[in-house]
Amino acid sequence: MNLHSLALFFSSFPPELATFILAMIPVLELQASITIALGIYKLPLFSAYFFSIAGNLVPAFFLLMYLDPVSKYLMKKSVFFKKIFEWFFQYTRGKFAQKYSKYGQWALFAFIAIPTPMSGAWSSSAAAFLFNIPFKRAFLLIALGEIIAGAIIIGIAGGAFALFRAS
Repeated sequence: MNLHSLALFFSSFPPELATFILAMIPVLELQASITIALGIYKLPLFSAYFFSIAGNLVPAFFLLMYLDPVSKYLMKKSVFFKKIFEWFFQYTRGKFAQKYSKYGQWALFAFIAIPTPMSGAWSSSAAAFLFNIPFKRAFLLIALGEIIAGAIIIGIAGGAFALFRAS
């Protein structure tokens, strides 16, 4: 499914709500929600920014609260989930461990603030869980990282759309 099809899937929703929901989807997160909000839903910059960050923080909150008990339960009950969680945790450890050993908890902020694939709220929440970063600290660092990442994405996407409209 491409981004346009995904945007059309949510077209019956108000654009702000659709943007909020898109930001909660793993892998898509801010990069897709902001791009769709600006390019397809034609939301103003601030609305695209605000609803994308708010939507992306929802899964972060729940993941930080419940990833430990839910992952343990599902890994015990299902080989399928065990493989998924093992892959995801191994991937996250590999991507985050060196940064964490060098920068400590601030690595969580940097991990999410630089918008690269698989470094959004979902992976950052898993990293916080895997490296035992306390909930309040982790949520604050993730939120700050989201604010910076959102600004970077808004700058890139907003600039790109402005260029295309001007030509």
